[in-house]
Amino acid sequence: MTKYKLIGPITQLISMNGLPLKGALKDEQLPILLNAGILTEGEHIHSIGNYTDLKEIAKSLEAEIIELQSDYVCLPGFIDAHTHICFSGSRANDYAMRNSGKSYLEIAKSGGGIWDTVSKTRTASQEQLCHSVVKRANHLLKNGITTVEVKSGYGLSIKEELKMLRAIKEANLHLESDLIATCLAAHMLPKDYDGNHRQYLDEMASTLFPLLKEENLANRIDAFVEQSAFSKEDIEPYFKKAIEKGFDITVHADQFTPGGSEIAVKINAISADHLEASTDKEIRMLAESDVISVALPGASIGLGCDFTPARRILDAGGALAIASDWNPGSAPMGDLLTQACILGTFQKLSNAEVLAGITHRAAAALKLEDRGKLAPKMLADFCLFSTDHYNEILYHQGKLTPSQVWKRGDAVHSEH
Repeated sequence: MTKYKLIGPITQLISMNGLPLKGALKDEQLPILLNAGILTEGEHIHSIGNYTDLKEIAKSLEAEIIELQSDYVCLPGFIDAHTHICFSGSRANDYAMRNSGKSYLEIAKSGGGIWDTVSKTRTASQEQLCHSVVKRANHLLKNGITTVEVKSGYGLSIKEELKMLRAIKEANLHLESDLIATCLAAHMLPKDYDGNHRQYLDEMASTLFPLLKEENLANRIDAFVEQSAFSKEDIEPYFKKAIEKGFDITVHADQFTPGGSEIAVKINAISADHLEASTDKEIRMLAESDVISVALPGASIGLGCDFTPARRILDAGGALAIASDWNPGSAPMGDLLTQACILGTFQKLSNAEVLAGITHRAAAALKLEDRGKLAPKMLADFCLFSTDHYNEILYHQGKLTPSQVWKRGDAVHSEH
């Protein structure tokens, strides 16, 4: 028999239901239920509504009733749509050098940069990588993040990329949260590869892609389109081969120079992530497409560079998600809520736009239709914050963390 649970009364329940996917949002548009309850049915939401009314339904269903004894605000479980939490080692020295005025190229020449993490990740075992992913994902879960995208990209060979993706798949078995794996074999041309960019991409597409499908390791392909990584001309055939094999596409785009977003729009990628260097031309192109723009404020904070032009993207009619980019090099903080708050401050985003960016718009960036908002038949993923008004959550800039986190109808984290 299906087990029902009723959680409430909830002072404010922000369902995010009914909000548009694209364009600017005003706080007045947020759907707020007062004195609310959530009735769950197994892993899913049965219904949300007035707590008193739901209590009568719950009794008829012989549901377990979980009475909350103080003020709480409820939000959908947060979704971090872009992370690199499968890695080994630290790049603290890169951070120190960067803040001392060294350039990206100078740091790379001295043994730092992405290749430093590749070297360290290659020496780690699959078991060690799995353990590190579990540890980082559990840290995120305590902060309300119930779904986490995780990229490979620190292997940069068929053997090592497979090791990373197998570690991510294994980690998913040991977690309450959900991991969404993405293959980022096209992160950069490996220093030890005996060939050119096009040859490397051809090898990955012909050999690695079939193995990803065979072992069900990832259904998403990513690439870093940048002067230091792969050109638009080289990457387009790679993406087309991925699409032919049934993969979804996301793009590291416009981080330092424009160009990647053009490819993302051309091939109808699910998302274009970074966009710090996007100009009015790219913003307009993205807004007129179905591509989700993903801002990564953690990279801007870590590198000390401009933020994604989030305000202009929204005002142009684009869809904006916000993710942490947690990685050992440019974005070591790994705190989605704090970063989203900081982005909101500098880009003048409404609270509705920030919250949408880490819930239902982030779900769209991962092509997930069963989460990101609180409504019947959606996954029962939600956070309870010990406060009487949702404005307090962003006002405290990440210092107010969830008192309870629920995943698929079960309480998976509680402060008490």
